Amino acid sequence: MPTIRTDDGVDLHYEEAGSGIPMVFVHEFAGDSRSWELQLRYFSRRYRCIAFNARGYPPSTVPTDPKSYSQDRATDDIAAVIKGLNLAPAHVVGLSMGAFATLHLGLRHAGLARSLVAAGVGYGAAPDKRAQFRAETDVAIAKLREQGMGVYGRTYAHGPTRLVFEETDPRGFAEFEAQLCEHSTEGSALTMNGVQRERPSLFDLAEGFRAYTTPTLIVAGDEDDPTLEPALYLKRTIPTSALLVLPKCGHTMNLEHPDAFNRAVLDFVTQVDAGAWKRRIPESLSGSIIAGKAP
Repeated sequence: MPTIRTDDGVDLHYEEAGSGIPMVFVHEFAGDSRSWELQLRYFSRRYRCIAFNARGYPPSTVPTDPKSYSQDRATDDIAAVIKGLNLAPAHVVGLSMGAFATLHLGLRHAGLARSLVAAGVGYGAAPDKRAQFRAETDVAIAKLREQGMGVYGRTYAHGPTRLVFEETDPRGFAEFEAQLCEHSTEGSALTMNGVQRERPSLFDLAEGFRAYTTPTLIVAGDEDDPTLEPALYLKRTIPTSALLVLPKCGHTMNLEHPDAFNRAVLDFVTQVDAGAWKRRIPESLSGSIIAGKAP
């Protein structure tokens, strides 16, 4: 079973397929490396694809020390995979929790990334949602520990932003739910507390985002309400970014609408590899509604 060991002694399990320019996939809280199977099958025809399990997600190590879980640790784990497999610079594709870590990679380890895709990112990030997010997270952690992931996973899977997934693809949703219920109770609780609850707000990182030089694609589902405001904020703040909103799509977009997601990511990375991805034209931010400067 292939693993990468981090500097704090955690073994990260990974799956690999294909050859070519490297592409690393970083999963969400409710997923693991299996969540990216539809992407590995698609992109491994052209790229060297790696999907890894975050710490706390067997068969990766499940540390029992709460200090082993944080936003910085999650970010450094991506860096460990890229460095350990000699992938730099790699295209990095993250969903939700994985997208937060992907954006932080761009802030702290930009040289490791060829491009960044941040999909479904922003839960609890809006300034007026911080307190609510932390309060709901505390309740979720308590229920998770009381019931165990095998039971609580069914509740988590039916969150409001995933209902459209079940409606659109009941078979795919059932597989997603079953895999979620297999996760470690301890690892999930510690991840929810240390990585998700305590992560900084994206809105407090504007200075770093404005300095981005890495090509970035922000993707949101139009029925994933908690991510829409953060997605617009990121588009308006990161000068090398573009924003895509997928219609009739919830949080688990790479599984709900894999064809649309894959085509969008492929178009993005193809432009990046061709050197055709440009920064936003500064004059487009002049604030004028109608007229521009005379040519």
